[in-house]
Amino acid sequence: MILVKLGGSVVTDKDTPETVDEAALGRAAQALAGVDDDLVVVHGGGSFGHHFASEYGVSRTVGTEDYSEVVGIHDAMCRLNGAVLDALHAEAVPAVPVHPFSAGFRNAVADLVFPTGQVRTLLREGFVPVLHGDAIGHEGKGATILSGDELVVELAERLDARRVGLCSAVPGVYDDDGEVVEHVTSFADVAGALGESESTDVTGGMAAKVEELLALDVPATIFDLDGLDAFVAEEEVGTRIG
Repeated sequence: MILVKLGGSVVTDKDTPETVDEAALGRAAQALAGVDDDLVVVHGGGSFGHHFASEYGVSRTVGTEDYSEVVGIHDAMCRLNGAVLDALHAEAVPAVPVHPFSAGFRNAVADLVFPTGQVRTLLREGFVPVLHGDAIGHEGKGATILSGDELVVELAERLDARRVGLCSAVPGVYDDDGEVVEHVTSFADVAGALGESESTDVTGGMAAKVEELLALDVPATIFDLDGLDAFVAEEEVGTRIG
Protein backbone atom coordinates (compact mmCIF):
# COMPACT_ATOMS: atom_id res chain seq x y z
CA MET A 1 0.00 0.00 0.00
CA ILE A 2 1.16 3.53 -0.83
CA LEU A 3 0.12 6.48 1.33
CA VAL A 4 0.23 9.99 -0.13
CA LYS A 5 -0.51 13.21 1.69
CA LEU A 6 -1.46 16.25 -0.36
CA GLY A 7 -0.48 19.32 1.63
CA GLY A 8 -3.08 22.01 2.14
CA SER A 9 -0.64 24.52 0.67
CA VAL A 10 -0.59 22.43 -2.52
CA VAL A 11 -4.31 22.02 -3.16
CA THR A 12 -5.53 25.39 -1.83
CA ASP A 13 -4.54 29.04 -1.85
CA LYS A 14 -3.65 29.34 1.84
CA ASP A 15 -3.86 33.15 1.69
CA THR A 16 -7.49 33.21 0.54
CA PRO A 17 -10.11 31.52 2.75
CA GLU A 18 -11.79 28.47 1.23
CA THR A 19 -10.10 28.69 -2.16
CA VAL A 20 -9.14 25.50 -4.00
CA ASP A 21 -6.15 25.60 -6.33
CA GLU A 22 -7.99 23.68 -9.03
CA ALA A 23 -5.04 23.48 -11.42
CA ALA A 24 -2.72 22.05 -8.77
CA LEU A 25 -5.36 19.67 -7.45
CA GLY A 26 -6.05 18.47 -10.98
CA ARG A 27 -2.34 17.79 -11.55
CA ALA A 28 -2.13 15.88 -8.28
CA ALA A 29 -5.17 13.76 -9.13
CA GLN A 30 -3.75 12.95 -12.55
CA ALA A 31 -0.49 11.78 -10.99
CA LEU A 32 -2.27 9.67 -8.36
CA ALA A 33 -4.31 7.99 -11.09
CA GLY A 34 -1.03 6.36 -12.13
CA VAL A 35 -0.52 4.55 -8.81
CA ASP A 36 -0.41 0.81 -9.53
CA ASP A 37 -0.94 -0.33 -5.94
CA ASP A 38 -3.40 0.04 -3.09
CA LEU A 39 -3.59 3.76 -2.32
CA VAL A 40 -4.63 5.85 0.67
CA VAL A 41 -4.79 9.63 0.32
CA VAL A 42 -4.67 12.18 3.14
CA HIS A 43 -5.01 15.91 2.56
CA GLY A 44 -4.30 18.90 4.74
CA GLY A 45 -6.55 21.81 5.67
CA GLY A 46 -5.03 24.65 3.68
CA SER A 47 -7.27 27.70 3.53
CA PHE A 48 -10.27 25.67 4.70
CA GLY A 49 -9.68 24.04 8.10
CA HIS A 50 -6.69 26.17 9.10
CA HIS A 51 -8.64 29.37 8.51
CA PHE A 52 -11.37 28.41 10.97
CA ALA A 53 -9.06 26.73 13.49
CA SER A 54 -6.88 29.84 13.62
CA GLU A 55 -9.90 32.11 13.99
CA TYR A 56 -11.20 30.03 16.91
CA GLY A 57 -7.78 29.54 18.52
CA VAL A 58 -7.96 25.74 18.27
CA SER A 59 -4.82 23.66 17.71
CA ARG A 60 -3.43 20.18 18.41
CA THR A 61 -3.07 21.13 22.09
CA VAL A 62 -5.69 23.86 22.65
CA GLY A 63 -9.28 22.67 22.45
CA THR A 64 -12.77 24.12 22.18
CA GLU A 65 -16.02 23.13 23.84
CA ASP A 66 -18.08 25.30 21.48
CA TYR A 67 -20.09 23.02 19.19
CA SER A 68 -20.40 25.72 16.53
CA GLU A 69 -16.62 26.01 16.28
CA VAL A 70 -16.21 22.24 16.01
CA VAL A 71 -18.84 22.10 13.29
CA GLY A 72 -17.30 25.07 11.49
CA ILE A 73 -13.88 23.41 11.29
CA HIS A 74 -15.29 20.00 10.34
CA ASP A 75 -17.67 21.36 7.70
CA ALA A 76 -14.84 23.34 6.08
CA MET A 77 -12.73 20.19 5.87
CA CYS A 78 -15.65 18.25 4.39
CA ARG A 79 -16.02 20.89 1.68
CA LEU A 80 -12.34 20.59 0.79
CA ASN A 81 -12.59 16.80 0.93
CA GLY A 82 -15.42 16.98 -1.58
CA ALA A 83 -13.24 19.00 -3.96
CA VAL A 84 -10.42 16.44 -3.65
CA LEU A 85 -12.85 13.60 -4.34
CA ASP A 86 -14.22 15.41 -7.39
CA ALA A 87 -10.72 15.85 -8.82
CA LEU A 88 -9.87 12.17 -8.25
CA HIS A 89 -13.18 11.03 -9.75
CA ALA A 90 -12.42 13.08 -12.86
CA GLU A 91 -9.36 10.84 -13.29
CA ALA A 92 -11.42 7.66 -12.67
CA VAL A 93 -9.85 7.08 -9.24
CA PRO A 94 -12.39 5.19 -7.04
CA ALA A 95 -12.00 7.62 -4.14
CA VAL A 96 -14.31 7.59 -1.10
CA PRO A 97 -14.33 9.82 2.00
CA VAL A 98 -13.32 8.83 5.52
CA HIS A 99 -13.92 11.67 8.00
CA PRO A 100 -11.66 11.46 11.08
CA PHE A 101 -14.09 13.41 13.29
CA SER A 102 -16.42 10.40 13.27
CA ALA A 103 -13.68 7.78 13.40
CA GLY A 104 -11.35 8.54 16.29
CA PHE A 105 -10.56 10.60 19.39
CA ARG A 106 -7.82 11.65 21.78
CA ASN A 107 -7.86 10.23 25.30
CA ALA A 108 -7.08 12.13 28.49
CA VAL A 109 -3.32 11.87 27.96
CA ALA A 110 -3.68 13.11 24.37
CA ASP A 111 -2.92 9.75 22.73
CA LEU A 112 -4.69 9.32 19.41
CA VAL A 113 -7.15 6.43 19.22
CA PHE A 114 -7.96 5.84 15.57
CA PRO A 115 -9.41 2.47 14.50
CA THR A 116 -8.38 1.58 10.95
CA GLY A 117 -10.71 -1.32 10.23
CA GLN A 118 -12.91 0.81 7.97
CA VAL A 119 -9.89 1.90 5.91
CA ARG A 120 -8.64 -1.68 5.58
CA THR A 121 -12.08 -2.84 4.43
CA LEU A 122 -12.36 -0.08 1.84
CA LEU A 123 -8.91 -0.97 0.47
CA ARG A 124 -9.84 -4.65 0.22
CA GLU A 125 -12.99 -3.71 -1.68
CA GLY A 126 -11.03 -1.75 -4.26
CA PHE A 127 -11.66 1.80 -3.05
CA VAL A 128 -9.19 4.62 -2.45
CA PRO A 129 -9.91 6.03 1.04
CA VAL A 130 -9.41 9.79 1.27
CA LEU A 131 -8.90 11.18 4.77
CA HIS A 132 -8.08 14.67 6.00
CA GLY A 133 -7.03 16.79 8.91
CA ASP A 134 -10.04 17.46 11.11
CA ALA A 135 -11.42 18.46 14.47
CA ILE A 136 -11.50 15.46 16.79
CA GLY A 137 -12.97 14.74 20.20
CA HIS A 138 -10.42 15.14 22.99
CA GLU A 139 -11.20 13.91 26.49
CA GLY A 140 -11.09 16.84 28.90
CA LYS A 141 -10.60 19.47 26.17
CA GLY A 142 -13.72 19.23 24.05
CA ALA A 143 -12.18 18.99 20.59
CA THR A 144 -8.70 19.67 19.24
CA ILE A 145 -7.11 19.47 15.79
CA LEU A 146 -5.94 16.18 14.30
CA SER A 147 -3.37 17.06 11.65
CA GLY A 148 -2.97 15.31 8.34
CA ASP A 149 0.64 14.55 9.29
CA GLU A 150 -0.49 12.74 12.44
CA LEU A 151 -2.90 10.71 10.33
CA VAL A 152 -0.12 9.80 7.91
CA VAL A 153 2.00 8.35 10.71
CA GLU A 154 -0.93 6.51 12.29
CA LEU A 155 -2.15 5.01 9.01
CA ALA A 156 1.31 4.12 7.73
CA GLU A 157 2.08 2.14 10.87
CA ARG A 158 -1.32 0.50 11.27
CA LEU A 159 -1.81 -0.38 7.59
CA ASP A 160 1.76 -1.52 6.88
CA ALA A 161 2.39 1.05 4.17
CA ARG A 162 5.15 0.20 1.73
CA ARG A 163 5.95 3.85 0.95
CA VAL A 164 4.84 7.24 2.27
CA GLY A 165 4.96 10.50 0.35
CA LEU A 166 4.20 14.05 1.47
CA CYS A 167 3.49 16.41 -1.41
CA SER A 168 4.36 19.85 -0.07
CA ALA A 169 4.67 23.41 -1.34
CA VAL A 170 8.48 23.03 -1.40
CA PRO A 171 10.67 20.42 -3.15
CA GLY A 172 12.00 18.99 0.12
CA VAL A 173 13.61 19.98 3.41
CA TYR A 174 16.00 22.90 3.08
CA ASP A 175 19.34 23.25 4.86
CA ASP A 176 20.79 26.50 6.20
CA ASP A 177 21.93 27.45 2.69
CA GLY A 178 18.53 26.95 1.12
CA GLU A 179 19.47 23.71 -0.61
CA VAL A 180 17.29 20.61 -0.53
CA VAL A 181 18.64 17.96 1.84
CA GLU A 182 18.60 14.52 0.22
CA HIS A 183 18.37 12.51 3.43
CA VAL A 184 17.41 13.40 7.04
CA THR A 185 18.11 10.81 9.74
CA SER A 186 17.54 12.96 12.83
CA PHE A 187 15.86 16.25 13.63
CA ALA A 188 19.18 17.68 14.73
CA ASP A 189 20.32 17.45 11.09
CA VAL A 190 17.95 20.26 10.07
CA ALA A 191 16.90 21.91 13.34
CA GLY A 192 18.87 25.05 12.58
CA ALA A 193 17.06 25.61 9.31
CA LEU A 194 13.59 24.57 10.48
CA GLY A 195 13.41 26.15 13.91
CA GLU A 196 10.82 25.02 16.43
CA SER A 197 7.95 22.65 15.64
CA GLU A 198 5.16 25.12 16.37
CA SER A 199 4.36 27.89 13.90
CA THR A 200 1.41 30.03 12.85
CA ASP A 201 0.08 26.94 11.07
CA VAL A 202 -2.16 25.37 13.73
CA THR A 203 -0.62 21.95 13.14
CA GLY A 204 3.02 23.04 12.99
CA GLY A 205 5.09 23.66 9.86
CA MET A 206 7.82 21.66 8.15
CA ALA A 207 9.51 21.00 11.48
CA ALA A 208 6.45 19.11 12.73
CA LYS A 209 6.33 17.09 9.51
CA VAL A 210 9.94 15.99 9.87
CA GLU A 211 9.49 15.07 13.52
CA GLU A 212 6.37 13.02 12.73
CA LEU A 213 8.00 11.17 9.81
CA LEU A 214 11.15 10.32 11.77
CA ALA A 215 8.96 8.11 13.95
CA LEU A 216 8.05 5.89 11.00
CA ASP A 217 9.64 2.54 10.20
CA VAL A 218 8.80 2.82 6.48
CA PRO A 219 10.44 5.01 3.82
CA ALA A 220 8.98 8.53 3.75
CA THR A 221 9.68 11.30 1.27
CA ILE A 222 8.88 15.02 1.15
CA PHE A 223 8.62 16.62 -2.30
CA ASP A 224 6.61 19.22 -4.21
CA LEU A 225 3.90 18.86 -6.85
CA ASP A 226 6.51 18.68 -9.62
CA GLY A 227 7.93 15.60 -7.90
CA LEU A 228 4.67 13.69 -7.44
CA ASP A 229 4.90 11.86 -10.77
CA ALA A 230 8.45 10.79 -9.92
CA PHE A 231 7.35 9.54 -6.50
CA VAL A 232 4.53 7.51 -8.07
CA ALA A 233 7.07 6.04 -10.50
CA GLU A 234 9.30 5.12 -7.49
CA GLU A 235 12.10 7.45 -8.59
CA GLU A 236 14.37 9.35 -6.19
CA VAL A 237 12.89 12.74 -5.44
CA GLY A 238 12.85 15.38 -2.70
CA THR A 239 14.05 14.58 0.81
CA ARG A 240 14.01 11.09 2.27
CA ILE A 241 13.21 10.99 5.98
CA GLY A 242 14.54 8.30 8.31
